[in-house]
Amino acid sequence: MAQNPDAYLLYEYLKKNAFTVRIKVRLSEAVDEELLTQAAREAMTRLPYYSVRVGLDEGENYVLFPNDRPIAVLPEREERLLLGSETVGGHLFALTWKEDCIWFNWAHSICGGFGAMYWVKTTLYQYLTKKYGPIIPPADLKAVGTPVDKEEYAFPDADLLPLDAPMKRYEEGDSKVGQRAEYNYFLNPFARETYYYEVDLDSKAFMKYVKEIDGTPNSVIAAMMLKTTARYFPPVKGQHISAKIANDYRKDIGCPKSYRDYVRFIHVKYDWEMEKESIEKLSRRARGAILMQMQPENTYEWYRTIEKGRKGIDRQPDLKSKIRYARKHSIYTSDARDTYMVSYVGQTDWGGMADYIRSIYSITDGDLMLEVNALPDKFCICFQLLTRDRKPLDLFTEILKQEGLPFTVSDCMVRNMPDLLLPKP
Repeated sequence: MAQNPDAYLLYEYLKKNAFTVRIKVRLSEAVDEELLTQAAREAMTRLPYYSVRVGLDEGENYVLFPNDRPIAVLPEREERLLLGSETVGGHLFALTWKEDCIWFNWAHSICGGFGAMYWVKTTLYQYLTKKYGPIIPPADLKAVGTPVDKEEYAFPDADLLPLDAPMKRYEEGDSKVGQRAEYNYFLNPFARETYYYEVDLDSKAFMKYVKEIDGTPNSVIAAMMLKTTARYFPPVKGQHISAKIANDYRKDIGCPKSYRDYVRFIHVKYDWEMEKESIEKLSRRARGAILMQMQPENTYEWYRTIEKGRKGIDRQPDLKSKIRYARKHSIYTSDARDTYMVSYVGQTDWGGMADYIRSIYSITDGDLMLEVNALPDKFCICFQLLTRDRKPLDLFTEILKQEGLPFTVSDCMVRNMPDLLLPKP
């Protein structure tokens, strides 16, 4: 592998799926732009691996160069932010703000939700301490002025990973249920906007419920979404519904502190008649699949596949060939297709900053995709749809009512995912 591993996902860029992410943080008071700008610039001095710009080398490979220009802090607008552009100083990271909200915008090629939390926490800590004075920091804060641990850069050598075969692979194949909306979106040249709703669950009530049925937040939400989708889509003979659950595997490969994106997917197959089962039983099915597929041997196979794809990209003679190869051999598109997805990063330590944060939502691409973040007092679910049809959301909240779980739901909002400006030969 000849290049920085952070650059490879850039070859898979599509106008309608740019592999960009947003994290929206709502604070207890209106944003002070001047303080936020100072805090954002200070935070980036602690995170040098995020201060980069994209270029091309003589072999037409995307490469990441250090970028010493200040990170952009801009008012949030309805138009899409263009990462990598002159407007954001060439950076792949940028902040926008409006009223009491801050949006953290970045290119997924560099990191996922786990690594982005380094940036979010460091920036918010700088901002909130400027505004309110001393605050108890989170235990994992990358504090400005502290040295960068070399383990933050870690990535494994695929050739050194064990070769033991997994006891169990997911071999149930694709679920075609729910794929039509995605196809229609990508084939429609006029479709550009996608949507989301903010669903907040009371943490105390939700975790009490989860523990009572011996579940996890992932398994319980996956179970609720099985009932949601089985009631939304008409039954298709010979087809199953399946859940995709994001699994962070950095510990499996010995990179527990790395900022890089180490996520693979666990799949849970459900048959249509299972919709009649209780949430408890459906959650147990999900937990069983999670435990089986979380074997590190599955991780090793996944990462070796990623490395094989990267080496294949390196062998291509020009940028056009590299892009064509990357899209054809993408592990993200070749993996089993599912009806819906649940991504929960787990409990997050916010320290004393939690007193000033009202909500936090991760906003990504995809249809029937639920991104879940936890604050001490609430679970913040970003319920994402490709269209304005809110029936799936209504079905999901009906289940919350049936299970006696208190919740709130926002109005429909446009995701406004950032786009990417990439260099051309």
